[in-house]
Amino acid sequence: MKAKFVIPLALFLVLVVFLGIGLRLNPREVPSPLIGKPAPQFQLTDVHDPSKVFSSHDMLGKVWLLNVYASWCESCRDEHPLLVAFSGKRLVPIVGLDYKDKPEDARKWLDQMGNPYDLSVSDLDGRVGINYGVYGVPETYVIDKSGIIRDKIIGPVTTKSLDERVIPLVKELSQ
Repeated sequence: MKAKFVIPLALFLVLVVFLGIGLRLNPREVPSPLIGKPAPQFQLTDVHDPSKVFSSHDMLGKVWLLNVYASWCESCRDEHPLLVAFSGKRLVPIVGLDYKDKPEDARKWLDQMGNPYDLSVSDLDGRVGINYGVYGVPETYVIDKSGIIRDKIIGPVTTKSLDERVIPLVKELSQ
């Protein structure tokens, strides 16, 4: 009779242990399978001038940041002032990837909030974001001179992530 309850109880306890472990994990520390691999190539139109086309290939030979954002994204509003201030340091070019957003909404938003981007491109259907493994906006990628993704920040960048991760990595990769 006791044996009937031992197996279900043991399975329940194992489930509780795994649940407890899962609850302690930070969802922003999800490892990206793209880190250390070539950044997906893309060619998209400029948010401000749709007659201009930008290719990620244009950035070869430069360390750069790709910041995925959208005008409808509340977390993007939180990180935006930090990006504006960071862009003023001119440490690294920042390319904005306007994700699943209307270019006119992005232009309006950047005019109101300030524009930290050297260039912002429109990913209307989200295909480029999907190729980069975007979980949700905002996300920021550090890409080296050879076009290799070196880091990915899920969620809004913070002063801490800029100071402790992005800036040291950009300086190291720029040498």
